[in-house]
Amino acid sequence: MRIAAFLIGAYIRLVYGTSRWRMNGVDHFETAAAEGKGVILAFWHGRLLMAPAIRRETDRRVFMLISAHRDGEIIARGVRSFGVEFIRGSASNKQKPGKEKQGASAIARMAAALNDGDVVGFTPDGPTGPAEKVKPGIIRLAQLSGAPIIPAAYAVSSGKHLKTWDRFLLAAPFSKGYYEAGEAIRVSAGADEKEREMRRAELEAALRAVTARADALAKGGRNDL
Repeated sequence: MRIAAFLIGAYIRLVYGTSRWRMNGVDHFETAAAEGKGVILAFWHGRLLMAPAIRRETDRRVFMLISAHRDGEIIARGVRSFGVEFIRGSASNKQKPGKEKQGASAIARMAAALNDGDVVGFTPDGPTGPAEKVKPGIIRLAQLSGAPIIPAAYAVSSGKHLKTWDRFLLAAPFSKGYYEAGEAIRVSAGADEKEREMRRAELEAALRAVTARADALAKGGRNDL
């Protein structure tokens, strides 16, 4: 586990340090952060690898929800050096008492961080999929905390999609990289089931849109290499 964690951290630093990066949509994040609450940063599980590098772009504390099983622990150890802090658990709504209790605890801890003005990273299709389908946990968190959700994605001019359930993007060193953020999505405190579903569908569409924009930029960057 220690070796795997070291290799993950070293690889992220290698890719980040040898690639050229462009940040688009930073104004959306800054506008949301200026509201006084924390910010929920949402991105697909398959675009998780380079997410910890965002820590360098803000002086706020940054938390990420990470699964409590072995794979989650390896990832947490691997990116600890970036200054990212972790909340272990699951925000999914599984019909098992233990899972539901664990999810409620994770939601409460994330809400507390957001109330303190921190940033919480969230993969709404994780940890097991289905890929690029937003689960309701992130909408419940936004409703409970009052924090806005910023849909985000990254793409690179050189990399490979692995044959995993989430088509995990393994970025290659010496790439051109693009981070893309979209407009904030908000969930009102009094949202009923219908409104929550509307916001869930809105976030899903927004995440697909920012991912497509990042991918298009990366494709163009590949032609410039």
